[in-house]
Amino acid sequence: MKLKLWGYCCERCGHDWMPREQEQEPKVCPKCKSPYWDSPRRTLRDTSTIYKMDHNHLKDLDGLQFNYPFQAIGQSLVLHADSFEWLKKVPRNTIHAIVTDPPYGVKEYEPEQISKRNAGNGGVWRIPPSFDGSTRAPLPRFTALTDKERTLLAAFFREFGELCVGALRPGGHILIASNAFLSQLVFSALVSSGLEFRGQLIRLVRTFRGGDRPKNAEEEFPDVCSLPRSCYEPWGIFRKPLPRGMTISECLRKYETGAFRRPNREQPLADVIPSERTPQIEKAIANHPSIKPQSFMRPVVHSVLPLGKGIIVDPFMGSGSTIAAAQALGLQCVGIERHEEYYQLSKRAIPQLARLAISRDIEIDVTQLSLDL
Repeated sequence: MKLKLWGYCCERCGHDWMPREQEQEPKVCPKCKSPYWDSPRRTLRDTSTIYKMDHNHLKDLDGLQFNYPFQAIGQSLVLHADSFEWLKKVPRNTIHAIVTDPPYGVKEYEPEQISKRNAGNGGVWRIPPSFDGSTRAPLPRFTALTDKERTLLAAFFREFGELCVGALRPGGHILIASNAFLSQLVFSALVSSGLEFRGQLIRLVRTFRGGDRPKNAEEEFPDVCSLPRSCYEPWGIFRKPLPRGMTISECLRKYETGAFRRPNREQPLADVIPSERTPQIEKAIANHPSIKPQSFMRPVVHSVLPLGKGIIVDPFMGSGSTIAAAQALGLQCVGIERHEEYYQLSKRAIPQLARLAISRDIEIDVTQLSLDL
């Protein structure tokens, strides 16, 4: 006697199951919860090959996992590890470039202050009143660091720079996000570690920093702001020194580093990039307090591999916007994140961020830059 079994197969994740009621067609896949379980996933134009597991692409990253939990995403890796510990294990002269937005220990984002913000207590956060029937989002205050905190911050980035000098190839670049208030301290610490300061890349964007009236005296001093409203974000440009007597062309031939990749042959990389605040769709994918928009990260990531090949590292990965930008451009990247919550978030967020349709036009006419205030 032959038995016929009926069931369903999800076209999205491949899950097979047999529902209790044969007559009732499923609304979602029980495993991946997709309401489009009966429709094959459409191939996304220009990114169809990014998400195929190609171990030939991963061979250059083989051995960089060490003993840490990791996940391969396309041709990149994300690791749950402490970045300082990881950098100490990386063989010398391995990494081609570093692109990162590090933690600064700024008080607004300490767990205690985040809890106060979520509870509506405020702490160092400005909790705006309701206006015209709508509730405005909390704004971070521009908090000042104590002398002790500034000393610890300088020591942190000095040690970080020393580890980067060891792991980077000669001529390898670091692009590191900062802000106008802390950049002098951070950049000086990185120079003291042995890195060359090569200028700044300016992300032209109006942020929430600065422009506040004195705390608890807003009505008394309505015409005063403690600091100017920030309208740009400085990214420090650093380079591991070239061997003595070596030219950039020789460095490119030997180490594939030493310079930046042009947006196109006719146009050099500009040190000002008009940007935007991170779109809500990206924030919904990756709920991280300092996620950078793909429209900015993709041209930045594109620029740091002068020959279009090599290993990019983000030692403070967060939700993975750097790795997502690399995936969208078909480049290799390693992301390191020590917080379990953000590491798990990155594994879900990176493929989604990389699939987003972002303009690939990274040409910038500096003469046309303007700032609408």
